[in-house]
Parts: sequence; C-alpha cells; structure tokens
Amino acid sequence: MSSSTNPADNHATPLEGVRVLSLALNLPGPAALLRCLGMGAACLKLEPPGGDPMALYNQPAYAALHDGVEVRAVDLKSEAGQQQLHAELATTDVLLTSFRPSALTKLKLDWATLHARYPALSQVAIVGAPGERAEEPGHDLTYLAESGLVTGTELPPTLYADMGGALLASEAVLKAVLMRSRKAGGVYLEVALNASADWLALPRTWGLTQPSGAVGGAHAGYRVYPCADGRVAVAALEPHFAARLCEAADVASRDMLAPATHEALAAWLATRTRAELEAMGRARDVPLLTLAD
Repeated sequence: MSSSTNPADNHATPLEGVRVLSLALNLPGPAALLRCLGMGAACLKLEPPGGDPMALYNQPAYAALHDGVEVRAVDLKSEAGQQQLHAELATTDVLLTSFRPSALTKLKLDWATLHARYPALSQVAIVGAPGERAEEPGHDLTYLAESGLVTGTELPPTLYADMGGALLASEAVLKAVLMRSRKAGGVYLEVALNASADWLALPRTWGLTQPSGAVGGAHAGYRVYPCADGRVAVAALEPHFAARLCEAADVASRDMLAPATHEALAAWLATRTRAELEAMGRARDVPLLTLAD
C-alpha cells in the first residue's frame, strides 16, 4: 500500500457527506459533534427551549463547542417539536444522544423504535455507565473517582471522562458509518463515560503512574522539580536522556530509582533558572519544560 505525503491528507474529511444530528447537551456530546464537524460531517444540534446548560455556566466554552454547528431550539415534548425532529431524522445518518434510556423511551427515541422507523439510521448513545447502570446519576468527577483518578481532595485539572467520552463518541460515529457501509442498516453503539475514565486510568491500573511507578515519581528523570524561579517538568525517562541529565548536573549515579539520585538532581535543579534549564535542554537534547510558579 502506498502512502501519500500530500499535506492536504492532514485535513482529511472522512465524514464528508455524513449527516449527524445531536440531541446531546453539556460537554461530551457537543465536543463529539465538534470533532465530527472537523471530520467533514454536516452537523445539526437540536436544543430544548431553555438551551444547553453549558451556555449558562460558561458561555465561552459553549461558543467554542458550537462554532460552525447549526443549532435550533426544539421542544421535543411537543407535537410540533416531534414533527421537526422526525423530519430531520429522515435524512440523518447518525443520531447522537446523551439522555438516560428511560428518557429516550418517553420520547419514543429508544433504539427499537428508532430502528424500526429508520432502518438506515445509526445511534451513538452517550451514557454515564453501561447497561443497567445507565440510569444512575453521575458526572465527570464521580466517574474519575470510580476509576481511581481522584487521589486527594483537589479537583482534577480538567474533565477527563467527559473529554475522553467525546473522543470515544466521535470514534463511534466513524465506526457506525464504517459498519453501515459493510452491511445494510444502521447500528446502535453505546459510549459510557465511566468506561472512558477506565481507559484513561489504565496506566495507573498497570502501576505506571503509581508513586512506585517509573512515570509516577519513582524515576528521578521523570518528575516536576522546583527550580530557582519556578518549576521544571523533566521527562528524561530513556537511559540516554537520563545520562545526559545526570552529566549536566554532575551526578555520578545512573541509578534513577535511587533516593540519592533524586536528591542530587533536586539540589542541582533548585539552583538553576528556567532560562538556564531551557538552554541546557536544547544543548543536550534533554526533554524538559519549565513552568512558572
């Protein structure tokens, strides 16, 4: 198989000609829809008359998530709203939802009903947890806690389960289109946010990011250290990178798991400025990045 070096391939649109309709609110659904838009899909989102809660608590985030997406207000609980919805579903390839199964059933949007009415339509259903647990209430924080990714009392720095779920949902849209091309009829795919958290948590489950793990703090070349005017994130994990770091710091030991190596590197880094460390990293080809306090 030949490989193309055309730069335009970096902007491929695998979903060109595919129509995605989203009823999903908050973060995972809109983020997934935005990724589908970037892959060339024609994207429409139907919101309730009160709008998406995201627009209420963070307008800039809402604006970024819906840039280029057609948004319409539709009351799905009304007869007129149902007519508008089904008029769109008739020409939709993939429906994206984030309701609990019971809510979908009330709206007559459960998979059995949808599939009987629109055999070619696929559905990607974002839920909190899979199967019978899909009715349980939850949010990003609870899914991360369940996966062992909340290790103290501080909130995680970003919404990992939601954004990971958005990636899995956009992947599911691609999968649905591919599966439909191989067989007649649409498919139903469920994306659970707690499963996205579990996927992101695998390195910790394997021990990699535990305190005793190589990228959890045990390796002296893979840590965040204080420096003279800030912090430095050092990622000298491979032996050749670790050797160059130790040479720069005049540390004789090459045992990157030894407490003495940690102490020696910490003492040396504490005396160097961010500018000095960035220059050293460039000169010696050591992966690091300095940070302000």
